[in-house]
Amino acid sequence: MQSTLETLGQLERRLSVAVPLAQIEGEVGRRLTRLARTVKVPGFRPGKVPMKMVAQQYGAQVRSDVISDAVQSSFNEAVREQNLRVAGYPRIEPRNDGAPPADGALEFSAVFEVYPEIVLGDIGTVVIERPVVEVTAADVDRTLDVLRRQRAEYDSVFTGAERDDRVNVDFRGVIDGVEFPGGQAKDFAFTVGEGRMLPEFEAAVSGMAAGESKTFSLTFPADYHGKDVAGKTAQFTITVNEVSRPKLPPLDGAFATAFGMKSGRVEDLRAEVESNLKLELKRKLEAVLKDQAMKGLRANTQLTLPKSLVDMEAVQLMRRMAGNLQQQGMKPEDIKLTPDLFRTQAEDRVALGLILSELVRAENLNARPEQVKAMVQEAAQTYEQPEAVVRWHYEKPERLSEFEGLAVEHNVLEWVIAKAKVSDVPTSFEALMTPPKS
Repeated sequence: MQSTLETLGQLERRLSVAVPLAQIEGEVGRRLTRLARTVKVPGFRPGKVPMKMVAQQYGAQVRSDVISDAVQSSFNEAVREQNLRVAGYPRIEPRNDGAPPADGALEFSAVFEVYPEIVLGDIGTVVIERPVVEVTAADVDRTLDVLRRQRAEYDSVFTGAERDDRVNVDFRGVIDGVEFPGGQAKDFAFTVGEGRMLPEFEAAVSGMAAGESKTFSLTFPADYHGKDVAGKTAQFTITVNEVSRPKLPPLDGAFATAFGMKSGRVEDLRAEVESNLKLELKRKLEAVLKDQAMKGLRANTQLTLPKSLVDMEAVQLMRRMAGNLQQQGMKPEDIKLTPDLFRTQAEDRVALGLILSELVRAENLNARPEQVKAMVQEAAQTYEQPEAVVRWHYEKPERLSEFEGLAVEHNVLEWVIAKAKVSDVPTSFEALMTPPKS
């Protein structure tokens, strides 16, 4: 086998390979011989079919398989000889229109990309803001209040609707005197203050009692999801059918028992809630820091992205989104997605993947067994039988892959923080955990 390598661009290469036809023909003959021992042809006993008949019936397919295998194995061998790191999949192109040249060799070219050289930037210039926050008694109280509201019972009242009240309404909306889709409903229920309705709608309902009606104007936001009404002003007529006020259950032993506290002690429930909030806080803090660290790495590292890897990543992201939309009930024929919609995201993901891979290699930041085990044990604590969960993960190595990935990310994060400019920013649990309004 002979091979030559050409450089077509920064990352693109062409590898030309010639495989002796005698090698191809020899393998075709061996495979046909093996096939003749087992092939079944009417009128002949197994193993007694004439070779000429076997070759006539199966020769073309066997030859095609041998050539395909030869191309693949020859390409892999040439890549090893040239010490190349292939990114993505090669594009195989026959030479001489597939006709063998005079020297009796099968020639083909493989066009592909190689992985780029990655030179990490100066991480000392990366600025990271590290939130400083603790779980307080007020945070525990707030969470317990949310749990109580989840189990609230509602009683009808005849006073004006207040925040957290559940209202049942009929409404009709028109724009320039004409009804529009989604602008009418009967016996429509929502909770005042939960943000499900537009602020102007909630403001109009607030203070209204059962049996009252009102007409008001509402201007839809310019970026409203309903494009037909976005930016337009509608006139709504609304009638309140019922106002129900929540009655929260007392924070007592029965409430604690309902949430799994066998002791029936409120103190134990508070301790459980505090423990869960601390775990939630730990994960959020790491996510916030990791986001800043990854952006810093990306901004401070120059590299050329292999187009083949970006293309594959964009296709994967598109398919994942299409699958999610189908799970939400959208018909496949109504999903109009293309890989180009995900190219920017794909570029970021590929770049970070390459950077992290190089960083882990260069700084020996691989996952350590004790790290992985600690993460598995921590995750198992949320289940009723933690020991059984840990055992299940260790029964098969592939079940640990997610935790190994998390451990590597944690190691990278610690490495970046140790070198970056980190400033501590005091904040509250509620502020950190509440996503910003768009």
